[in-house]
Amino acid sequence: MTTDMDIALSAELDPIVDIAAGLGLDAKDIIPHGWTKAKVPIDILDEAAESATDGRLILVTAMSPTPAGEGKTTTSIGLADGLNELARSTPEVGKAVLALREPSMGPVFGMKGGAAGGGYAQVVPMEDINLHFTGDFAAIAAANNLAATMLDNHIHFGNELDVDPRRIHLRRVVDLNDRALRGVVVGLGGLNGGVPREDAFDIVVASEVMAVFCLATSLADLKERLGRIVLAHSRGREPITVADIGAAGAMTALLRNALAPNLVQSLEHSPAFIHGGPFANIAHGCNSLLATKAGLSLGDWVVTEAGFGADLGAEKFLDIKCRTAGIWPSAVVVVATLRALKYHGGVDVKDVNSADVGAMLEGMSNLELHCRNLREIYGLTPVVCFNRFPTDTDEEMSAAISHLDGLGVAAVESTHWADGGKGALALAEAVVEAAGGVSGGGTGVGNGDGSAGPAVDDGSVFVAGTASGDAEAPAADPASRARYGYDLDRPLEEKIRTIAQRIYQAKDVDLPAKVKRKLKQFTDEGYGDAPVCIAKTQYSLSTDASLRGAPTDHIIEIKDVRLSAGAGFIVVIAGDIMTMPGLPREPSALKIDVTEDGNITGLF
Repeated sequence: MTTDMDIALSAELDPIVDIAAGLGLDAKDIIPHGWTKAKVPIDILDEAAESATDGRLILVTAMSPTPAGEGKTTTSIGLADGLNELARSTPEVGKAVLALREPSMGPVFGMKGGAAGGGYAQVVPMEDINLHFTGDFAAIAAANNLAATMLDNHIHFGNELDVDPRRIHLRRVVDLNDRALRGVVVGLGGLNGGVPREDAFDIVVASEVMAVFCLATSLADLKERLGRIVLAHSRGREPITVADIGAAGAMTALLRNALAPNLVQSLEHSPAFIHGGPFANIAHGCNSLLATKAGLSLGDWVVTEAGFGADLGAEKFLDIKCRTAGIWPSAVVVVATLRALKYHGGVDVKDVNSADVGAMLEGMSNLELHCRNLREIYGLTPVVCFNRFPTDTDEEMSAAISHLDGLGVAAVESTHWADGGKGALALAEAVVEAAGGVSGGGTGVGNGDGSAGPAVDDGSVFVAGTASGDAEAPAADPASRARYGYDLDRPLEEKIRTIAQRIYQAKDVDLPAKVKRKLKQFTDEGYGDAPVCIAKTQYSLSTDASLRGAPTDHIIEIKDVRLSAGAGFIVVIAGDIMTMPGLPREPSALKIDVTEDGNITGLF
């Protein structure tokens, strides 16, 4: 059996200087890491942005995922290759560039395995991308842990800021799944060991430093954001920041080189910026803003993805990242599989490969809701991509596409996993059409003022057609089309409830008294106008992973809220969410090895 690793290792890669040249970059404009990957300095990207006409942004999101996996990253890669394949016959289409997250080694060694695509839709060198890559995550971990070290050192040498050891918020991090680090005691060893206290570790991708890294627009912005991170509170309940302990400069020094986006390629030589990777169900789950803007400056199309289903990934991408950056997608691809539809129609995960048209159509409620949210709340045009698996039947696929066609939703099947870019040509054509054609703008029409769109009746049926009918021609400036899920000037509690009711179809939210007190504290400290970043299970629109389809009238239980002042949002913990995963009984690490000639095996 040919594996993803076999395909990747047998591929003929272009020198990274050639990939850069295709983007208009000279060899002197990049910093090679070997001959297959490189970093592009920020000043080079700034120069490119000054003379470039921004490309069009295509967001790839998905229906609610299942344990079987839907292939969102694979589809993103396939779409970029498909757009570049289309450009060979239709040159006016232009060049497509990928902007993706870096994989965390936690999932790589844990349950998920590699995360660089699959089959003939991969980014390469996949073994490097899945492991240390260019060292970005190590730099982020070091910067985070330096802040923790300097805070403890401040306490040890007199504690001038009167830090309350019971109210320290920043945890140390490591980029591995390690359940033993969910609760630790530090400071043991007597007078020279520091102040003993309970503590914990997070995985790197759950850290606020990672979230800050991915929203920073420059070194100066990075330093300012790092300085805003609230590390702890004093005994007088005053926030103590990274700037207060003088760590922002040294942290920025650790991250200086890492902040430059990484350039690699797909198997079909499409350029790919892979940079940053915040957890999708803890933070905003998107690649770095710098990588996205690099693609927009250097390419005609930028294909990027947001983590998990549209309720988590797309919502945060639009309400947090796009709002922060002043960007907006021209169209949205919603990845679905027949397997996932059957799962949401009630089929057990072990049986989703068996044909069942009835269950597949029953599970459409989940996909329909995601499409409806994107169109009616955000004013965007969804294109459903059915990522075809070998077990899919023609009868099921025809029924699925016909069902969506009856709702006025563009839907195509794609075989990029097996056929690469040629297998995604139909998807590429549908995306170009949804985005207004090769010379048009995006078709999502917003309010023009960036405010939230009109309220959606929770009982409404998904209706085809334009989002609002309030304009005929697309706006030239993508940011002017933005239509967010809520307005920032609303109270934090109202923003949480709005997302729960509008996006998740919840009846209400359960906000314990302790959570309300913390929200008031955040507001009193000046953070009331921040967006909210809801952390919940990816497997359901609710906080109960067992509720499939499109449940209604459920209650979103809020367990905690956390301030991410540097990133600029409030993390809302809904249900049971862990920031330090554990390994499964049989972790993927058991399959990973190195041959005598140095080739890595077992990475998918």
